[in-house]
Amino acid sequence: MFKKIGFRLIFAVALTSLTIIGVFAYFNVQSHSRGLLHEVERHANQLGETVISSTRFDMMLNQRDRIQQVINSIGTQPQIRDVRILNKVGKIIYSSDTTNINQMVDKKAESCYACHSANAPLEKISITARTRIFQIDSGSSRVMGIITPIYNGKSCWQAACHVHPKDQKVLGVLDVTISLAEVDETIQKSELEIVVFALVAILGVGLLIGFFVRRWVSLPINSLLSATKQVSMGNLNYSIKNMGDDEIGMLAYSFNNMTKKLSEARMQLFQSDKMASLGRLAAGVAHEINNPLTGVLTYSSFLLKRTQDNAEYQEDLKVIVRETLRCREIVKSLLDFARQTVPKKNYADINEIIERAIGVIENQLSLNKVKIIKELDNYLPKITVDANQIQQVFINLFVNASDAIGENGGALTVTTHQISLSPYGVAQIKKALCPKRHSLIDNDFKIGGLPSLKVKVISENNDGIIHLDPVYGKHRNHFDLGFSVTKDAKFVCPDCNISLILNNKRCPECGSALLAFETNGQGIYEVCSSEKNNWEKWEFVDSAGLSEYIEIKINDTGSGINSEDLSKIFEPFFSTKGQKGTGLGLAVIWGIIDNHNGTITVESEVGKGTTFVIRLPLTQQR
Repeated sequence: MFKKIGFRLIFAVALTSLTIIGVFAYFNVQSHSRGLLHEVERHANQLGETVISSTRFDMMLNQRDRIQQVINSIGTQPQIRDVRILNKVGKIIYSSDTTNINQMVDKKAESCYACHSANAPLEKISITARTRIFQIDSGSSRVMGIITPIYNGKSCWQAACHVHPKDQKVLGVLDVTISLAEVDETIQKSELEIVVFALVAILGVGLLIGFFVRRWVSLPINSLLSATKQVSMGNLNYSIKNMGDDEIGMLAYSFNNMTKKLSEARMQLFQSDKMASLGRLAAGVAHEINNPLTGVLTYSSFLLKRTQDNAEYQEDLKVIVRETLRCREIVKSLLDFARQTVPKKNYADINEIIERAIGVIENQLSLNKVKIIKELDNYLPKITVDANQIQQVFINLFVNASDAIGENGGALTVTTHQISLSPYGVAQIKKALCPKRHSLIDNDFKIGGLPSLKVKVISENNDGIIHLDPVYGKHRNHFDLGFSVTKDAKFVCPDCNISLILNNKRCPECGSALLAFETNGQGIYEVCSSEKNNWEKWEFVDSAGLSEYIEIKINDTGSGINSEDLSKIFEPFFSTKGQKGTGLGLAVIWGIIDNHNGTITVESEVGKGTTFVIRLPLTQQR
């Protein structure tokens, strides 16, 4: 048990509470005892002064019976043990216990040394010096005795009946002894109450501290411990529930972020391995399939020449030749995808490419009862594209739409038109460099399927990586740092720690520091460093003004895609078709559109259908 941090914290707090409450209880009991004894002492002293004042005239008149009567009356009061008057030599003259009259007392035993130091009486002594506490025997209760000197006044040494000389200061003393049985009982009761209170307080504090330690320390640490065990067993998808905003909560948040990054890194490695396998597979496929395809193409071309007089055969053979050539292009496209080959662009009519794609799979669509609705703009200008690759894009999307519609049939709508768009919210930052020419593109952390921009943040004793949206104007930045960014924080290159802050310029909206990135031939990209502000500027793209695009929308009335899968559909080998799909179709489409400097987005609702929107820039570099 002592090895557990929660138990050790409870033990330490309980021990500290025990010490503090114990010391407090001790001094409280001592103070209470002193207060009670002081009160008894004051009462006894007042009683002594009262007796002396009451018997003064009787003493001057030497009325011994009256004096004895007063002393007897006072001696019968509760808790008064004895009242005595002693002369200057220590002889008992009057006493409430008549058996003690005319006896001599031991001056040392009776604390007479307070008035007789070296046989020289003191004129004035304090009440504390005149008080004594003692026990008659070991089994009896304590007794407090207080002596009150009877001083020689003018009325005494001038009286005719007295023989006291003027220079005698003290004539005798009044000794009052009071039983402390009730006081001791009260003190013992107080001590017991204090001890009980201390024990209850310690127990209460212990339980309270134990509750909060268990809630704030033990349970969160056990959750973290269980999470580390899950991760050690390979479960990188395990996450810890929200634990608040304290240090342990931030630790849990950092742990979840760490496992997320580890999972992404593992997925990236897995994807890299699959891509390497794909490259090897593609090379083998190209070698093994191209040979039989060459044979099919040779014989179909030979038959095409021999059947020139048979129009029916000619049409079928032309389809075989064309599709065989397209098969060769598909194999080549697979290699292009694996090797990121640059497309061969030429002027082409996008509507014509769509018509050819529909012609290839028209029979398949007809068998699946899919009605094709074409809303094509006949006045579209030609566009610079790789026609074969773009045709492959449309064929893949049409096949996917047919599979989503299913056997019950539905509609597939293809729309084309020309649009003008601002680069804001469209242009992608594909290259970003620090002043020392290190790349700031993070291929392992993607935002919207695109590699993000990475920046290292150093704030006080903390550092971490933030990821900025690569699409100009989208503002989907990730500030998952786990600590607060101060005004003096540094934003640097993760590789060389050189500052990325733009000097002599601040954000015009919030006054925060501005970050600047070189975009390798496309000017400087500026962005506000504050998580709460979305200001950014890319003058190179802004100066270009509106850009012309060909927009193609492909809408189906199929089953739709779950919102959880929408962000993954363009990843290689991700498929919603189970064993029926390879997961390469949309990944190939993404790569083709990206190589044409275009964009592809998807909107879908389960049960209502899916719409893919492709935008290709009208003016492209060959």
